[in-house]
Amino acid sequence: MALDIVNSEVSPSRRRLRGVALPLGLLVVWELFSHSGLVNPQFLSPLEKVTATAVRELASGELAFDLLVSLRRDLTGFAIGTVLGGTIGILLGLSSIADRIFTTWFNGLKQIALLAWIPLISIWFGFDEAAKIVFIALAASIPVILNIVEGVRSTSRKDIEVGEIFQFSRWQLIRLIYLPSALPSILTGIHLALIYSWLATIGAEYFMAIGPGIGGLIIAGRERFEMDMVMLGIVVLGVVGFTLDRLASSLEHRFIPWRSV
Repeated sequence: MALDIVNSEVSPSRRRLRGVALPLGLLVVWELFSHSGLVNPQFLSPLEKVTATAVRELASGELAFDLLVSLRRDLTGFAIGTVLGGTIGILLGLSSIADRIFTTWFNGLKQIALLAWIPLISIWFGFDEAAKIVFIALAASIPVILNIVEGVRSTSRKDIEVGEIFQFSRWQLIRLIYLPSALPSILTGIHLALIYSWLATIGAEYFMAIGPGIGGLIIAGRERFEMDMVMLGIVVLGVVGFTLDRLASSLEHRFIPWRSV
């Protein structure tokens, strides 16, 4: 309780300052080690070399192109996975028959590591764009399904009884009772899906056919042993991932402002 009071008294600017302290500290350590002679610069490129590589790639348009390709894959797979996951989640949450038939199978399948699906997806969909998007959609759908099922099943029985008293149709019950009650869980699922889909995007680009994208940029740097290119790709991954996370948090705060971001 005392800790919560202390945290609530911390100003937003101070919280933001705490948030950037660790990344700035890591950058300082990175720069010190790259110039100390303790680490071979070929394995840890100095920040200025990574910055110069970033400027060069931006000027040529290659970095922007790779980033746009990755984001297009990410958002396409995220959209497909969210829609399919939402549909499946509502079905499992509302239908006792579907719950008995599919929940046990789903609980078993979700224990399989996502990367283990890549060989099977590659056989079914090839190694090109379609396979990558299917893999990303699979990664996005799982948290959506889990959170929607939880949210729908946690709907208050009293609210459901009120809807039954007013003789709501099945669709009205879903739209006016279940979905509003499950909104926090739905937004949490979407938030996690956005994060998982970005991670899956890089995994798909890295383990499937090499092509344009941030994953391809990192692979190209690795094969040419250009660590500045590899580090640039890693930094871009982190910045984009952080940005997506903050966008999702802002969306949650907009629809459910009582939940802290």
